[in-house]
Amino acid sequence: MGSSGTILHYDGSAWTTMSSGTPHQLNSVWGTSASNVFAAGDFGAIVHYDGSAWTTMSSGTAEFLNGVWADSPSDVFAVGGLGTTLHFDGSTWTTKSNGTLDRPLSVWGSSPSDVFAVGQYGTILHFDGNTWSLMNSGTIWDLTDVWGSSSSDVFAVGGPGTILHYDGSSWSPMSSGTNNPLFGVWGNSSSDVFAVGDGGAILHLGEQPTDPGR
Repeated sequence: MGSSGTILHYDGSAWTTMSSGTPHQLNSVWGTSASNVFAAGDFGAIVHYDGSAWTTMSSGTAEFLNGVWADSPSDVFAVGGLGTTLHFDGSTWTTKSNGTLDRPLSVWGSSPSDVFAVGQYGTILHFDGNTWSLMNSGTIWDLTDVWGSSSSDVFAVGGPGTILHYDGSSWSPMSSGTNNPLFGVWGNSSSDVFAVGDGGAILHLGEQPTDPGR
């Protein structure tokens, strides 16, 4: 997935190029099954895969979209430029107001009524099923990715070396052991979380960070 609408698919043995139906760069992908995958990108591009082919969708915006997350085929969220937050209900994408023009860069949720978006200048937004609201992150650094194991165990990463943890009531900083910008976070559980970043940084919760960039 990347520039000029490029999408690659792995069938268990080899990677092949797929036609996405859009010429625009795609920045994020998420699926709930092999026949329900969404990708979002520049100029409001959103494409959907039904298990056999990718088709373009009307997002209703021309803003660059940086993140997409889905709980089901009828509960999909996309975020991007100028504070854009979109929701798909299974038939139509609509814009949800959120009170900021800062750009969200990533979105993740534990359910359709517990969704987090993170982005520029330490912006963190939370969706409760009806309304987006701003949260206090305690940082001004850009936050580039968000992931959690539950509604009370959420991690956000950014630069330089920023890791934040949400315990269900507030966000607090964690020591990362690096000053390198971090770009991605993902895990299997609350005690098995990885973050990756600039300079080949790979961090694992509970272990000594491996950071060739230091």
